[in-house]
Amino acid sequence: MATTLTPYLSFAGTTRQAFAFYEQALGAKIQAMLRYADMPAPPEGSAADGCGGQPQPSGDGIMHACLELPGGAMLFAGDVPPGVPFKGIEGAMLALQYDTTAQAEAAFAALAEGGQVTMALAPAFWAKTFGMLTDRFGVSWAVNGEPIPLA
Repeated sequence: MATTLTPYLSFAGTTRQAFAFYEQALGAKIQAMLRYADMPAPPEGSAADGCGGQPQPSGDGIMHACLELPGGAMLFAGDVPPGVPFKGIEGAMLALQYDTTAQAEAAFAALAEGGQVTMALAPAFWAKTFGMLTDRFGVSWAVNGEPIPLA
């Protein structure tokens, strides 16, 4: 099996809303949306608990979600378990590459809705258009459209 790298985002109770937004904005498809309540109970008599010694989470919070983007790329996410502090999403950016500027412009506009544009779309030496934004869920994105071959 080939090695793949899949981003895994954490949210403070908004995974369901974020993935519904990304499904629409990116033309993606939600492949899984598993709640903490869907987790199997630990075997009777075992010392098993939730993750990392925490009590087993329960409820409608999302334990694991999987989004498949056009072309097959995946994005995973989940809500932080109860009692685990959430510090936001910092120090990382998700980069999208599109074959055309029109595709990049559409994705950028959709993701920017309710968010903050940090760099408007403009030509770059590596792509005919490039821009950055932070969406309404606090996720940073870089959007590239129509790559330019680098010498």
